Amino acid sequence: MSILLLDQNTINKIAAGEVVERPASVIKELVENAIDAKADAITIEVKEGGLKFIRITDNGFGIHKEDVKAAFLRHSTSKIKNEEDLTSIMSLGFRGEALASIASVGRVELITKQEAEPVGIRYVIEGGVEKVLEEVGCPIGTTFIVKDLFYNTPARRKFMKTAGTELGYISDLIHKMALGHPEVSFKFINDGKIKLQTTGKNKLKDCIFSVYGMEVAKNLIEINWSFEGMRIEGFIGKPHLNRGNRTYENYFLNGRYIKSKVIEKAIEDGYKSKLMLHQYPFVTFHLHVDGKDVDVNVHPTKMEVRFMEEAKVFQLVYKGIESALNREALIPQVSLEKDKKETPMVYEPIPEPFEEKRKVIEQNNRVMPLFIHDAPPIDLKIETFSEEKQEENYIEKLEKKPVDEPLETPIETPIDTPKRTYKGDQVAMSVEAFRGSSAIRSHKVVGQLFDTYWIVELENEYYMVDQHAAHEKVLYERMVKKLRDKVEFAQRLLEPVVVNLSLQEMSRYEIHERLFIDLGFEVEPFGEEALIIRSVPFVFGKTLDANQFLLILDGLADSFIEDKYDILLDDIASMACKAAVKGNDRLSKGEYIQLIDDLLTLENPFHCPHGRPTIIAMTKYELEKKFKRIQG
Repeated sequence: MSILLLDQNTINKIAAGEVVERPASVIKELVENAIDAKADAITIEVKEGGLKFIRITDNGFGIHKEDVKAAFLRHSTSKIKNEEDLTSIMSLGFRGEALASIASVGRVELITKQEAEPVGIRYVIEGGVEKVLEEVGCPIGTTFIVKDLFYNTPARRKFMKTAGTELGYISDLIHKMALGHPEVSFKFINDGKIKLQTTGKNKLKDCIFSVYGMEVAKNLIEINWSFEGMRIEGFIGKPHLNRGNRTYENYFLNGRYIKSKVIEKAIEDGYKSKLMLHQYPFVTFHLHVDGKDVDVNVHPTKMEVRFMEEAKVFQLVYKGIESALNREALIPQVSLEKDKKETPMVYEPIPEPFEEKRKVIEQNNRVMPLFIHDAPPIDLKIETFSEEKQEENYIEKLEKKPVDEPLETPIETPIDTPKRTYKGDQVAMSVEAFRGSSAIRSHKVVGQLFDTYWIVELENEYYMVDQHAAHEKVLYERMVKKLRDKVEFAQRLLEPVVVNLSLQEMSRYEIHERLFIDLGFEVEPFGEEALIIRSVPFVFGKTLDANQFLLILDGLADSFIEDKYDILLDDIASMACKAAVKGNDRLSKGEYIQLIDDLLTLENPFHCPHGRPTIIAMTKYELEKKFKRIQG
């Protein structure tokens, strides 16, 4: 079979398969063109999910009449002029493929006028074939009408979803466009009904309200952070504002909506101690990065980008979120506003986070003792709580306790915990309201419920403190402080352990050798592809073994975290969870007073390291309202 050169119309239809995937793709390309044309008001109107009719009108600077026909030629663009321009793209569009692709699979009508022109131009092109070019009267700006999308490619059209499904894609796109450009007034009309309208006053919070409603808008925390010439600004949600997937995550790079594994990881780590596993927060923020440091010419949709310095972008987002969250005292508040019958909750026990399976099966095959016989066990004395020894600091006692051995208190029974332990808002108190010396002096412990929850009164509010989550947080913060203060906590192994590594792993270890020394590992070369470990960190009465060494080494392969101690935080959180007192463990008066006092001294006492709340709150006003002592 001979090789043929395809005609231009066929080439355009093939290209349309990449650029024009569905009606939402058409709207994306045309709205981006409008934004690039400096429009500050854009109206999008669709019928039948965009398959039958799309109209996009803007008040941008329009297209010069001499350029109208050229705009529909493939790879014709006003955004770039040469190869060098690709290295610093700041416009949303730049390839010059969109109009040619759209015109090849639909019936397109363009009406446009520039400010200096007395009249506008109307141009009609169907299936890549020019039909009409004429002068018309029209306002400044551009209107695109696209009818019968994929009318000449039935194979493509039959794979389209229902009108309702396509409308869902369009709505999601327009919401993101509005959040990405609060300086633009968007109006979205579906089948004659206005579905979204934004003010265009460059107030991101107003846009969030228009898209997500009041419940989200009133639970936002502002984020504004700079790092290494980059900036992040916008809003993040309080931790209780979360979903089971990432649909609440919106982030924009120089006005462009993108997806990035680096940013996903930074968001996840920023919220790590505030959210439980498989919970994802609400975020809507903008990243401002020099165009020379980003490659947006990676994918036809321009949604995937490549950062020149991923580690710095990670730090920008991670530190920005961490800083914003630490400014807020985030205590879940019990809502008692409605007296109505509710569907009974289904209660399911929630497993402790440290019970998640770890990646150790493969690593066990890579670790072997230097000697055949087992090392003798370490003889550690275990002390338990005692009413007669209230003067002892319970923290010091528990830090001596191996995490694998239980407290000598009644055996913990599983607590049936509801999937949602509270309803309502998250109290955005003053950061100092529930911590520090004044809180320690003025709070009063009222009593305890179910041998688990302590009731604390403070300044016309009462708080319920989960003793397990609170103790876990105290232990965690103490150990992290020891790490950062470089307190000596290494323990020499009775039997050194040999770890076999690949050449790649050995190279990674040599790069990060100082990190392992600082963490408490004493390691020496043992041949060309092995290391011998002589000392390991000693945390909460337990030595981190060689498997932990390998987990840290593996984590360094794709870690963007610059703070070397953050590598160990997951392990410390799990060990703190094991070492902490449990629900139904009885505490003496001295012990619970010490626990709450210690909690109040923490910088961020409101969540355990795994994201569970340590404290929930109710105001005196809400309580009196519930008992009908006040009206309204």
